Amino acid sequence: MSTHRALVTEERSTATGEAHGKAILLGEHAVVYGAPALALPLPALGCRATVRHAPPSGSPAGGTRHPAPPAPAPGPSPDPAEQTWQELPEEFEPLLDAFARRAGLDGRPALDIRLDSRIPPSRGLGSSAAHARALVRALDGLFATGLGPAEIYELVQVSERSAHGLASGIDAWTTGSDHPVLLAGGTCVTPPVGTGCHVVVADSGRGSGTRQAVGMLRDAFTRDPAARDRFVERSGTLTRAALADLAAGRLPRLGERLTDCHELLAGLGLTTERTDALARAAVGAGALGAKMSGGGLGGCVIALTTTAREAESVAAALAGAFGARTWTAALTEGAGHDGL
Repeated sequence: MSTHRALVTEERSTATGEAHGKAILLGEHAVVYGAPALALPLPALGCRATVRHAPPSGSPAGGTRHPAPPAPAPGPSPDPAEQTWQELPEEFEPLLDAFARRAGLDGRPALDIRLDSRIPPSRGLGSSAAHARALVRALDGLFATGLGPAEIYELVQVSERSAHGLASGIDAWTTGSDHPVLLAGGTCVTPPVGTGCHVVVADSGRGSGTRQAVGMLRDAFTRDPAARDRFVERSGTLTRAALADLAAGRLPRLGERLTDCHELLAGLGLTTERTDALARAAVGAGALGAKMSGGGLGGCVIALTTTAREAESVAAALAGAFGARTWTAALTEGAGHDGL
């Protein structure tokens, strides 16, 4: 405890932290019941947290301030005197308390916290985990606590559990990773990629109800545990087969696994007419496969293509037919490894 107090005496006046969005390729929902899941970082969807010590007289109850509304993209912070301040997102409160304990502080510090983000909220793109990770990294810089990857992860998970209830941890890892993340058996690793490929992520235009979907499945599985077992087994089988296809560079087969997974999730009532239509249209435009991604009940669809040009063609088709916002990301060929 005294070590942390000594570090705090060297605190900066302002610090920033960054993170990015993510998309689930396979295994959503089943992952919270122990099945494997594969997620991809989306570096184009970045976010930044800027933290500085707040004037005591300007801080609301709880000792923190947060500008409203957040800026849509990273950029310079305006003068706090010209901003309207609001309470922090509810899930940040336990995170700040946990950080204060870790840093050896006497209670939650008075802070100005600014979030600038390109990650659309409530789309299954990891906005809550990315914002939490950016905030933890900014706090780590402000108070010079020297947090390691595992400690950052645990603090992000405090926020994620507050935001979603059940939180597998895959968002908390992937929003800080430059590589695909496989969560299996409680451990995150980077899986091997046998040949490079690209994905298109398309926004359905409706928010993803992650907490609602998690609760809906939990209630359904409580009533019918056998249905839970069938879902978890089928999801795990698809994900493990897809990982073998990814490692071997069998992209057409990998695409088929995505489409099969979409059908599995549709059978649980997690897709919508819009996400079903987007998935069909992506395949019709040349994608190797497509599925809903994330919590469901809205949110995004993710489609697999071989080349960047094909990804651009699929994205243009979805934007033209549905007016969907789209983003693309590359999976680079490489060996798997344990470190993230």
